[in-house]
Amino acid sequence: MEKNIKFPVVDLSKLNGEERDQTMALIDDACQNWGFFELLNHGIPYDLMDNIERMTKEHYKKFMEQKFKEMLSSKNLDTLETEVENVDWESTFFLHHLPHTNLYDIPDMSDEYRAAMKDFGKRLENLAEELLDLLCENLGLEKGYLKKVFSGTKGPTFGTKVSNYPPCPKPEMIKGLRAHTDAGGLILLFQDDKISGLQLLKDGVWVDVPPLKHSIVINLGDQLEVITNGKYKSIMHRVMTQKEGNRMSIASFYNPGSDAEISPAPSLVEKDSDEYPSFVFDDYMKLYAGVKFQPKEPRFEAMKNVAATTDLNPVATVETF
Repeated sequence: MEKNIKFPVVDLSKLNGEERDQTMALIDDACQNWGFFELLNHGIPYDLMDNIERMTKEHYKKFMEQKFKEMLSSKNLDTLETEVENVDWESTFFLHHLPHTNLYDIPDMSDEYRAAMKDFGKRLENLAEELLDLLCENLGLEKGYLKKVFSGTKGPTFGTKVSNYPPCPKPEMIKGLRAHTDAGGLILLFQDDKISGLQLLKDGVWVDVPPLKHSIVINLGDQLEVITNGKYKSIMHRVMTQKEGNRMSIASFYNPGSDAEISPAPSLVEKDSDEYPSFVFDDYMKLYAGVKFQPKEPRFEAMKNVAATTDLNPVATVETF
């Protein structure tokens, strides 16, 4: 990280004291200029986080590691003789929480692990809704506005991507996860506090997201950029591979429901300014699924004229919860 760049770290407990105004200003600045911030004292029990980290790493070792090695072999990635740009060096599985859960359908999870992830998911859901209301306050929107927009007629969508990034013999040849912005709403990440790898693009420079113990990293998805008409930003980020260590990443996505109608909040649209598109969230996700690793701006333009989406050359598919 460059010397004069200080990654925004927010102590959520300060919202209840004399430093509330400064804390809200820090969140607002982070949303406008970073699209990311890191939360401390967020209210999620540390012993729960410790247990989830332990069980996630045990689960990978016992049930996922061999599958990952077989994947490498099947795609001829064992040797990495040339740079690879169409595959990610990651092992993942997905949990759905809202509107329906698949927690009991995931094979090889112990009862203890399921119970912990269910508890953790509910706490993250509550934290996401608390944060959305803080964003509303900073934006001058009525409390509950963002949750209401996200809800559509069926309620919001909420899911978790559980990832491990195993050691890579040639990190310069492949990314753990290629650069992209997130399509949805608010992302809450519990990441490994010992092994780094997550980077965001800040003013043309890749900046490390510092691994802090018991923190939750927050980043904004494309939908919040649209609803705020560009005041808040979704930011390109990526995961770098490492020669040593297996990096854990548990990213939870609080997204709009499939039929949610997304558009700029009227109060945030200035006269004579460019306005972001309006669309149904599911339509955006259908487009995003094919162009995740391409810049977001053509997606926004395409949603203004859905007929133009065929010109975006889809290159990948993604889990969209």
